[in-house]
Amino acid sequence: MTKPLVVIAVGGNALITDEHHMTVSDQYLAACETMKNVADIVEQGFRVVITHGNGPQVGFILMRSEYSRGILHEVPIDSIDADTQGAIGYNFQMALGNEFQKRGLKKDVVSIITQVVVDKEDPGFKIPSKPIGPFYTKEQAQEREFKDGWVMKEDAGRGYRRVVASPKPLEIVELNVIKKLVDNDVIVIAVGGGGIPVIKTDDGLKGVEAVIDKDLASALLAKNLGADIFLISTAVEKVYINFNTPQQKSLDKVNLKDIKKYVSEGHFKPGSMLPKILAMEDFVYNTKKVGIITDPKSIPLSLQGKAGTWIVSE
Repeated sequence: MTKPLVVIAVGGNALITDEHHMTVSDQYLAACETMKNVADIVEQGFRVVITHGNGPQVGFILMRSEYSRGILHEVPIDSIDADTQGAIGYNFQMALGNEFQKRGLKKDVVSIITQVVVDKEDPGFKIPSKPIGPFYTKEQAQEREFKDGWVMKEDAGRGYRRVVASPKPLEIVELNVIKKLVDNDVIVIAVGGGGIPVIKTDDGLKGVEAVIDKDLASALLAKNLGADIFLISTAVEKVYINFNTPQQKSLDKVNLKDIKKYVSEGHFKPGSMLPKILAMEDFVYNTKKVGIITDPKSIPLSLQGKAGTWIVSE
């Protein structure tokens, strides 16, 4: 009997425990803690594909680029996406491989630098909305708009930030390779940061300045692989309605009808839980399989139905 397949989306912020632990070595130690939980479910008999965010890491590279402005060349966002896929994938590979070695498990782990096709006519390119990189003063923002053609927006009174398109993911270029590896029981790390955004042209694929939502791209991968479970690992053990109010209530198991109602009532914030819920809706609606949202340490128990929030079709 084929082992059940779970796609796990790990947030990029999961590697940054706090503002005092942001170095590469700090991020590796955080990766080790998450990968222990992944190793647990591999021991439980699951096949695993791991995806991840890269928001903080992209921000770090953009800050380095800003500090070296006029000395080194600018790095385009699609190349930064590739850089962070490689670096985070390396951390995950090493952490998981070392954990397997400790447990006496013989498992192969590999990272795939993944391109994701988007539509060049996607509305997101006309109205950029995804903030990236450091904060700027109003004068600096105006200079970037004039000299570099950036779109800059004021961010909650904290200054100005560059915003880029966040187009919908349509197609995973390396899907067949990922499928072959999964079919051969290899643990695959893919679609990092939502994938490298590319468009189709007469001359082939071309990278674009955009950021794809990690959860939507992970849901697309989970659907295309025929995953039995799509799990998003985030900062909280369960999803809440009326979050941070006296009426706060955790959700153990919720169907699509009720989750849509909670979305319409505004229970989930756009920059926080809402993208995860929408990605779960997409996966569960199209596959009738199970979606789970939980924190890293609860991953093993959540797959047994003892933790996390389960999203089901009915």
